[in-house]
Amino acid sequence: MHQIFSDNYDFLNRFYRLTFVNILSGIMIPLAGLVDVAFLGHLPEITHLAGVILATILFDYLYRVLKFIRSSSNSFTAQAVGRDDYKGVIQVALRNGLIALAVAALILILQYPIRELGFTLLSASPEVKNAGIAYFDARIWGAPAVLLNYVLFGWFFGQEKNAYVLVMSLIGNGSNVVLDYIMINQWGWESAGAGLATAISQYLALFTGLIFACFHIRWEDVPAALHNLFDWKALKATFALNGNILIRYLALISALAVFTNISSLMGTNILTENGLLLQIVTLGIFVIQGVGNATQSLTGNFKGKGDSQKLLPLIQVATLTSLLCALPLALVSILFPETIFKLLTNHTEVIENISDYVNWLLPVLAFAAIAFMLEGYFIGLAKGSTLSKSSLTAILVGFLPLASVAWYFNSNHFLWLALSLYMVTSMLVLAIQLPGTFQVEGSGDAKLLDRSC
Repeated sequence: MHQIFSDNYDFLNRFYRLTFVNILSGIMIPLAGLVDVAFLGHLPEITHLAGVILATILFDYLYRVLKFIRSSSNSFTAQAVGRDDYKGVIQVALRNGLIALAVAALILILQYPIRELGFTLLSASPEVKNAGIAYFDARIWGAPAVLLNYVLFGWFFGQEKNAYVLVMSLIGNGSNVVLDYIMINQWGWESAGAGLATAISQYLALFTGLIFACFHIRWEDVPAALHNLFDWKALKATFALNGNILIRYLALISALAVFTNISSLMGTNILTENGLLLQIVTLGIFVIQGVGNATQSLTGNFKGKGDSQKLLPLIQVATLTSLLCALPLALVSILFPETIFKLLTNHTEVIENISDYVNWLLPVLAFAAIAFMLEGYFIGLAKGSTLSKSSLTAILVGFLPLASVAWYFNSNHFLWLALSLYMVTSMLVLAIQLPGTFQVEGSGDAKLLDRSC
C-alpha cells in the first residue's frame, strides 16, 4: 500500500519545482504592471493612472487572449517529451512560432482600427482616453516579442526547462521596472513612457530566450522536423486546441472588460478603485496559473507516457496548492487594505472607499484557484472543447445576467458578485467533467497530433 502511494505521488518534487518557477516567472508580469500603476498613481494627475487602466483592457484582448499560444505549446511539447519524440518537440516550437509571427504582423497592421474601435467602445473622459491612447501607441510595438515569448515559455515549460523561463522573466520584467523609473519619473513621459518601457523590456526577454533556444536545440534533428512541418493532421490538431483555448481567454477577458467598462460608467473613482482591486485579482490569477501551468505540463507528460493512474493524485495536490497560493493574497488585502493600496496610489479618496469592496477578493480568488487549476489540467489533456464550453457557460450564464443587473442598478457590489459567479460556474462545469478523464487513452485534438508526429 505504501509503495502504491509512493509511486502515484512520485511527481511531487517535479510538480513543486514547476509550480515555483511558473509562479516566479508569472508574477513578474503583473508585478511589472503594478510598478506601472505605482509610478503613475503617484503623479499629481489621476488621469494617467485611469488611462492606463482603461488601455489595459485592449491589451488584455490582444495579449492575454493570445496566451493560447503558450498553453498549446506547453501541452503539445509535454506530450511529445512523454513519447520521447524530439522531432515533435521541435515541430511544436516552429508551428506555434509561425502562428505567433503571423498574428503579431496582423496586430501591427491593424493597430489603428483596433485602437479607434477600442477607445470608441470604452467609456471615459477625454483626458483619460488621451492618456490611454498614448500608452497604447507606445506599447503596441512589443506585439511580436510578446507572442514569441509565449511560444518560448510554453516550449521550455513543456520540457521542464524552468530556469530558462525564470531568467527570461527576470531580465524582461526587471528591465521594465528600471525603464519605468527612467521614462516616467526622470523623463516625464507619463503613460507613453510606461507603454514604451513595457515594449522594450519584452524584446529584451525575447532576445534572452532565443539565446537559450539556440544552445538547447539539437540542430541535427531540425531537417527531419522541417520535413513534415506542415502536415495537415498535426496542423489541424494545433489549430483545434489553439481555437478552443482562445475561446477560454476571450470569455475571461471579455468578462473583465465588461466589468471595467461598467465600472467606468459608475465614475472615475469607482473605475480606479475596481482597477486597483483587479490588480490584486490579476496578481492572484498569475500565481494560480503558475499552479495550473505546472499541472498542465505534468498532465501532458503523464498522458504521453500513459500514466493515467497519476492524474487523480495530481488533481488532489494541485487543488490544495492552488488554494494555499490564492487565499493568503486575498486575506492580506482584506486585513490590511490601507497598507496594500497606499503602495499603489496616494489619492486618499480612493484608498478610503476601496475597503467597501475589498472583501470580494476572497470569493473571486478562492473559486478562481480551483477553476484555473482545472483549466490547466484539461489543456494538458488537450481537451480543448471541454475548456471552451465551460468558459462560454461561465460568461453567458454566470456573469452577464448579473452584470446587467449591476449596470441597471449602478451597484458595484452586484458587479463583484457577477465576477464571483463567473469563477463558480467555470469551476462547476469543469468539475462535472473530471471523473471521466482519469482513464485517458487519447482525446480529441491530441489524437491527431499523436498520429502525425
